[in-house]
Amino acid sequence: MSRTKHTAAKKPRRKPSAAAAASPATASPHTRSCKTNLSQIRNLLFLKVTAKKTGGPATPRKSKRPHRFRAGTRALQEIRKYQKTSNLLVPAASFIREVRAISYRFAPDINRWQAEALVAIQEAAEDYLIQLFGDAMLCAIHAKRVTLMKKDIQLARRLGGMGQPW
Repeated sequence: MSRTKHTAAKKPRRKPSAAAAASPATASPHTRSCKTNLSQIRNLLFLKVTAKKTGGPATPRKSKRPHRFRAGTRALQEIRKYQKTSNLLVPAASFIREVRAISYRFAPDINRWQAEALVAIQEAAEDYLIQLFGDAMLCAIHAKRVTLMKKDIQLARRLGGMGQPW
């Protein structure tokens, strides 16, 4: 038996209900003005239309939940992504701002930097940080942990001869 495409059957349009026929406009035409009756009819129609649009309490719809990855999947995706690229990871504008702030603390006279010098400093800083975190991760693994801690970074700095740990 072969598969065939099925089309959905159209539903017939509903006729106005008895409640709509006995609206306030037809109930007492002499006691109220025409403007009031028209506004009440508009309000009733508006309520019916909005109830149809929202689905109302009579027809609850199952909302599709957003897709969730398992724990750690997104981290592994990001690791693979950043290992493939050769771009700088720290945003250039914020890094330049920090370089200017640090250089102003030491030498307020120097406020001009060549673009190549800033890029070279950023590349060197990122290379140093990547190496430091790699060594710190090895220290954490040696301590039979998978969580990187402050003491791992301090030990990596001491072993690498990078000065006193902060």
